[in-house]
Amino acid sequence: MSVLLAISGMPLEVWQERLSALLPGMSVFVPGEPFDRRAIHYVVAWQHPPRSLNGLPNLAAIFSTGAGVDHLLRDPDLPPVPVYRIIDADLTGRMSEYVVLHCLLHQRGLLRDLQNQRQRRWAPDLLQPAAQSVRVGIMGLGVLGRDAAQKLVNIGFEVAGWSRTPKDIPGIEIFAGDGQLPAFLARTDILVSLLPLTDGTRGLLDKSIFAGLARNGRLGRPVLINAGRGGLQNEADILEALGDGTLGAASLDVFQTEPLPADSPLWNHPAVVVTPHSAAISDLDAITRRIASQINAVQAGETPEGLVNTEEGY
Repeated sequence: MSVLLAISGMPLEVWQERLSALLPGMSVFVPGEPFDRRAIHYVVAWQHPPRSLNGLPNLAAIFSTGAGVDHLLRDPDLPPVPVYRIIDADLTGRMSEYVVLHCLLHQRGLLRDLQNQRQRRWAPDLLQPAAQSVRVGIMGLGVLGRDAAQKLVNIGFEVAGWSRTPKDIPGIEIFAGDGQLPAFLARTDILVSLLPLTDGTRGLLDKSIFAGLARNGRLGRPVLINAGRGGLQNEADILEALGDGTLGAASLDVFQTEPLPADSPLWNHPAVVVTPHSAAISDLDAITRRIASQINAVQAGETPEGLVNTEEGY
């Protein structure tokens, strides 16, 4: 049995070395080197090259190297085999770190302080709001959203969550479904998006969502943090909302086109923090160990954690 690394934008030699050590008895191949396509039983994928998953007659499962699987599900020729995503404590912790960092950044007014620093202006904010007076709303209450919500509560933020279906998270006010979305938005000062990208969520973060956010918050104007998927956001609407005051600021880790084009006005916008899809870049050792354990579980006839419902998209 063999593994194929259908990965773009990552050091394939390192992946090959790590997985070979973790999966003794299996061959691990990368595109471009000779291998018997009939021997491939497992694919490890991220932004896989076009048609790289075709012609694998004995393929048994596909493993995403991250929590997202939209890069796989948008392939019209995706083989009809089980797809697994990463659920890993290291990845989850890093995403929560990002969410907490950016909620604090906006709550503490760091963008303003950095602008003042560049202008050599000493201007302390004597009316800075406390975390307890800032309402965070998290869209997407899977493993990542639940962990981020609980850590924000520990700091003192007033946290609520929204998802397509009802959830039960101690200490978190829950809203669910389209019917409760307006109420969720109306109580939210900082909107955090950790939703998966599906047909139902594509383009969801648009001017209508921004217009529904709280107007009476301690931050003055609401803030958007998107560390989910780039396809969730309408970037023209984000810029328009920042320009007309519907949004006060945004932290964006993901984009409709990646890398973010050099001519995008988001790069230089004074109210925008741009990060290069790095919110939850996990330790390579942790990810390869997790994938190896998933492969070993499938080999043993078990169903490992992370099985994706390809109809739902997550």
